[in-house]
Amino acid sequence: MLSRGPAKKLTIYVDEGQKHGHLPAHEALVDLLHKKGVAGVTVFRGVGGYGGSGEVHSVKSLVLALHMPVKIEAIDQAEAIDRVLADVIQIAGDGLVEVNETNVVHCCASAKQAAAAEAGGSEPMKLTGKAKILRVIISEDDEWEGEPLYEAICKRFFAMDLAGATVYKTIAGYGPHRRFHKVGLLARGKDLPVQVTVVDTEEKIRAVLPVLDEMVTEGLVVLSDAEVIKYTHRDAG
Repeated sequence: MLSRGPAKKLTIYVDEGQKHGHLPAHEALVDLLHKKGVAGVTVFRGVGGYGGSGEVHSVKSLVLALHMPVKIEAIDQAEAIDRVLADVIQIAGDGLVEVNETNVVHCCASAKQAAAAEAGGSEPMKLTGKAKILRVIISEDDEWEGEPLYEAICKRFFAMDLAGATVYKTIAGYGPHRRFHKVGLLARGKDLPVQVTVVDTEEKIRAVLPVLDEMVTEGLVVLSDAEVIKYTHRDAG
């Protein structure tokens, strides 16, 4: 079953009009990968390009459209990809087959989690004992690629599977420039700090520090020890 960590990506290129028996080659490949239990398969149809012959193909041409490339892509554990490789090469014929090392950073829920979700609940996350508290203090006005920096940091934490993050907005304060700021009754305070706080295992916290080095160009990142006594959360349902 596909999970986070090292994996292999299998990519197969065939012509749309290519056959294997009575089936189009790309359909035969999907059937094979499904029967062999590969985690998931995606088929992409090309809209233009050229191959070894140097002849340019485009969907704009009714004659050449049948020769458009089709890409079949699958990602799974190395043993699953290796198990189907000989059969894939046989079906692909003159097509191109490549296998690349990859790393899964996020994937679908496990069968156990999916069953729990269908039953109206979810498998609870367990976090107890020694942990780390990460605090990121930045300006509310800071941005990253067109969105507030604190939102971008939270999204990155989510993608890296941290237990949870909380954003605190301040109503008053001052920083290294020693200029006092506060939120007025009618106007929004400028340059007020926000704090993003997350608690998780040291391994996970350490993994996000290089990300913060890139994203936080002006601010404060603090790491401290903690001990989680109890961790609960609402049911996702």
